[in-house]
Amino acid sequence: MRSPVRGLPLNDGDEGTDSTPLLQGSPRAEAAVVCCSARYNLALLAFFGFFVVYALRVNLSVALVDMVNSNTTLAENSTSSECPEHSVPIKVHNQTGKKYQWDAETQGWILGSFFYGYIITQIPGGYIASKVGGKLLLGFGILGTAVFTVFTPLAADLGVGFLIAVRTLEGLGEGVTFPAMHAMWSSWAPPLERSKLLSISYAGAQLGTVIALPLSGIICFYMDWVYVFYLFGIVGIFWFILWIWLVSDTPETHRAISPAEKEYILSSLRNQLSSQKSVPWIPMLKSLPLWAIVVAHFSYNWTFYTLLTLLPTYMKEILRFNVQENGFLSALPYFGSWLCMILSGQAADNLRAKWNFSTICVRRVFSLVGMIGPAVFLVAAGYIGCDYSLAVVFLTISTTLGGFGSSGFSINHLDIAPSYAGILLGITNTFATIPGMIGPVIAKSLTPNNTIREWQTVFCIAAAINVFGAVFFTLFGKGEVQNWAVSDYHGHRN
Repeated sequence: MRSPVRGLPLNDGDEGTDSTPLLQGSPRAEAAVVCCSARYNLALLAFFGFFVVYALRVNLSVALVDMVNSNTTLAENSTSSECPEHSVPIKVHNQTGKKYQWDAETQGWILGSFFYGYIITQIPGGYIASKVGGKLLLGFGILGTAVFTVFTPLAADLGVGFLIAVRTLEGLGEGVTFPAMHAMWSSWAPPLERSKLLSISYAGAQLGTVIALPLSGIICFYMDWVYVFYLFGIVGIFWFILWIWLVSDTPETHRAISPAEKEYILSSLRNQLSSQKSVPWIPMLKSLPLWAIVVAHFSYNWTFYTLLTLLPTYMKEILRFNVQENGFLSALPYFGSWLCMILSGQAADNLRAKWNFSTICVRRVFSLVGMIGPAVFLVAAGYIGCDYSLAVVFLTISTTLGGFGSSGFSINHLDIAPSYAGILLGITNTFATIPGMIGPVIAKSLTPNNTIREWQTVFCIAAAINVFGAVFFTLFGKGEVQNWAVSDYHGHRN
C-alpha cells in the first residue's frame, strides 16, 4: 500500500513522500519493551498532568451554575419552558454557598476569560520549550494554575473583575502545557509509537473532564461550591511534586532509563531532528501543511469548547436536569471521548506499523471521522426535541467520535516538523483558542430565551465549522517531515 521513500521531498507539497513518517536512511530499530519503560512512564505522568489541566479548566462550568442567583439568571436568560421538568424535584442538601448577581452576559465573559490568558502563552511556550525543554515549563504552568484555582473563591468575593483576572492568569499558566508536552515528545516519541504515546498523554484531559464535571456537581450539591476549587487546586500541587521528581526532558538526561530503550528512541529519531539553533520562522509560516493543521484545530475546538463550557447550562436550562444529574450527564460524552482517544491511538499506530498505511492516510481518515462524525450527531441532538435520553446519546456519540482527532490532525505537528513540534502546536493552538474566547459569548448571545430553536443554531454553526476544517485538512495536510524542518535544508539556504 505504500512505496519506499526515494529521498527527501523536492518541495513541501510532494505527495509521493507522504508514504512514510521516516526520512531516507532512518533506521527502524527494534522496539524496546513497553512495560515499565521510561517513555510510557512519561506518558502516564503526562496523562495525570492533563487530567489536572482539564479538571482545573472545567470545574467553573459546573460551579458557576451554583454560584449564580437563579433569579438573576432567569431575568436575563430564562430557563426554557418547551421541555417539561425531567427530574423529580429534590431538596438541595446545601444552601450555604454564596450567590452572586451575575447576568448571562457576565457569565459568558467569566467562562471565556480563561482563554484570554491561554492564547498569550501558546507560541512563547512552544519557543521556550524548544530552547530549554518542556519539563519545568509544563510543571510550573500547571502549578501556577492550581494555586490561582485555590484563590478563585476569594476572587469571586472581591468582585467579577477579580474573578476574570484570576481566570485569565490560570489561562496563562495552562497556555504553555500542550506546546511544552509536544516539545518533550519530539525527543521521546519514536515515530511509529507517536499515536499511542500522545493519545495516552492527552487522553488525561478527557478523563479530567469526566471526573471533574460530576465530582464538581456532587461537591456543590452536598457541600459548598468553594470546595470545588480547593480540592482540584490541591490535587494540582501534588501532581507538580511527582512531575518534578520523576520526569526528565530527554532520554539522555533520564536517570533510570535502560540503555536499550535509550538507543531505540535516539536511533529512531536520529534523522528527523534538526541541529539548527535558529527557528525557520518564514518557511514555517509559509508552509501549507501547517495551515491545514491550524484550520482543523480551530474548527475542532469551536465545537469542543462550546460544549465544554456550556453543556452543563444546556443540561440544566433545556433538558432540565438537576445539578447532581447535570454533572454526571455532562461528563458522559467525555468518558466516551477518553476511551476513543486511547483506542484510536493504538489503532493508528497499528495501521502504520503492521498494515503499512501511509502516515497522511491515517491522519486524514482519523481527522475526517473525528470531525464530521461529531458534526452529524451534534446537529441531530438539536433536532430531537425533548427526548432526553436520545439527546444525551447523540451528544455522547458526537463527543466520543471527536476522540479520533487525537490521532489525526492533533499530532500531525510531530509528523511534519519534530524539532519544532512545540512551536507548531503553539501556533495552531493560538488560533484554536479563539473559539474558547468567543464561542461561549456568541452561544450565550444566540440563546437569550434558551429555546430549542436557538440551541439548534448554536449546534449547526459548530457543525458547519467542523466539516469545513475536516475538508481543508484532508486537502492540504501532509504526513512527511518538511524540508524546512531538517538540518540539510538550513545548510543549503544559509
